[in-house]
Amino acid sequence: MLVEEIMNRDVITLSPTDTIEKALHILQLNRIRHIPIVEKNKDVIGIISDRDIRDASPSIFKNNTVAEELKNELHTIMSSPVVTVHPLDFVEEIARIFYDEEFACLPVVRKDNRLVGIVTEKDMLQTLIQLTGTNVPSSHIEVRVPHRPGILPEVTSIFGKRKVNIVSVLVYPYKDDPAYKILVFRIQTMNPLPIIQDLRDAGYDLMWPNNILGPKR
Repeated sequence: MLVEEIMNRDVITLSPTDTIEKALHILQLNRIRHIPIVEKNKDVIGIISDRDIRDASPSIFKNNTVAEELKNELHTIMSSPVVTVHPLDFVEEIARIFYDEEFACLPVVRKDNRLVGIVTEKDMLQTLIQLTGTNVPSSHIEVRVPHRPGILPEVTSIFGKRKVNIVSVLVYPYKDDPAYKILVFRIQTMNPLPIIQDLRDAGYDLMWPNNILGPKR
């Protein structure tokens, strides 16, 4: 899946000479947490977050409600330079950036650094939900299999014989043992018992559910 498929194209931006007061109003009005700072040609030169605004805002104990701090321009508090991504980047790859850098959003730019969208951690979580198939009624099955070529079509053929649609498939390591992998299936049936029995009859080791229909024969 590409970034352009999940990014928000309707991005609210501000200029570096806009005030903190204006940014605070926009954040509250639109219920957003980040605003890219751009020049007139939409080149991204910075970004501010609601936390930046809170840190730069006057204390609630001050008597002057329209404090001078709110009149400061955004270039004084914005984060720069900005880590950006390209619309043709893979979502799985930018997920690593979110994790490693602990970012909450990433502006999306083309090669000319022109802003075309934004991706937030909420977008990433929504994408994960879609990729794992948990957004549709389905049953969850985990199978431990040998890590060898051809094992995936062997297992999925069992689902095909039952004419059960597979909503999603994930593959992840089995503990620290490189000889095995875990296949995680979301299948479009609310009664997985026949499939579970078929998998056991074929000799596969079910990790989940592992207590239905009794022990493996």
